Amino acid sequence: MTTESEPSQPQVMQYQQIHSLVQAEFTIEEGFIEHDIPTFFVKLQPNSKQAFLRLYKQLDPKGLAPFLRKRDDKHVLKIVPKPVVKTSRKTTNIALFLATMATLLITGYLLSLNWTQHDPLIGATMFTTAMMAILGAHEMAHKLAANKHDVEATYPYFIPGIPPLGTFGAVIQQKSMAPNRDALFDLGMSGPVIGFIITIFVTIVGVQLSQRTPIMPPNASPLQVPLLFDFIYWIFPPNGQGDILLLHPVAYAGYIGMIITMLNLLPTGMLDGGHVTRVLLGDKTRTVLSYIAIIAMLLIGAWLMAILVFFLSGYPHPGSLDDVSKLSMSRKLAAIALIIIFVLTIAPLYTL
Repeated sequence: MTTESEPSQPQVMQYQQIHSLVQAEFTIEEGFIEHDIPTFFVKLQPNSKQAFLRLYKQLDPKGLAPFLRKRDDKHVLKIVPKPVVKTSRKTTNIALFLATMATLLITGYLLSLNWTQHDPLIGATMFTTAMMAILGAHEMAHKLAANKHDVEATYPYFIPGIPPLGTFGAVIQQKSMAPNRDALFDLGMSGPVIGFIITIFVTIVGVQLSQRTPIMPPNASPLQVPLLFDFIYWIFPPNGQGDILLLHPVAYAGYIGMIITMLNLLPTGMLDGGHVTRVLLGDKTRTVLSYIAIIAMLLIGAWLMAILVFFLSGYPHPGSLDDVSKLSMSRKLAAIALIIIFVLTIAPLYTL
């Protein structure tokens, strides 16, 4: 054992205990205490991913966490104290949920004023239900993925907004790092995939409730629609005659769901796309793709989105505790599905 400074007796005892735990899972090439942190150069084996997870579960009750990185040609395993996790106030989640419900109801009511098929209160309720189904499914998928991989995370924080959206989405706060790259990928993938599926169902129902007309009403505005919306429109044609589709509030909720899915899949910051890109391509490539996304949004005139991505892209992604093990093949294939979802939810330069 080598040290940078003379360790105290408690440090030596703790190091010896940790050394035994690490040695049970890895081949230790060298071990020492670096800046009061037990550090090991380890040799990886084919089952190192499982070995790391076993070590992770053994250290967790002791308030410690393993941290595996590659340094030059060596694999460095550090055993660090787990950061103190502050208890979240569920009253904040509830208050934001109620506020978002209110802003969605107001937005849905305004959207329904010109919809003569039913009372605006009914339209407001249908719009709110559809939006909460999309947002709730997206965020609860993240929460379930976090629970599956023993990642501490809060319940969703819904973000109220102003018409014509009524909300700026929802987030869950991740309070601990993902144990490995598989877990980080699952955290990023789960929300967009489940939210995408619910969005499809919502849009199908909404398009069926919408109506075609030959003339655009004077107070209507055209929308740039994603490819997915266009596909649903042709596969499940709505009632009426004409080339103009008057969107029902539920159909508009599906449209917003697609835009939210696309935004979450942008390869930047701690967005879902940022998690996935960090796992697949590394943090440097993720940063480059973030700036490419900013330029692309500026070119299509999406200034607010570009500003949001710019601020999010300035923070490095911490990765996972085990940032060395390879991503499973099934998840690499799932990444192709995420690319397809992203393409389908981009709003092209034409209107419906």
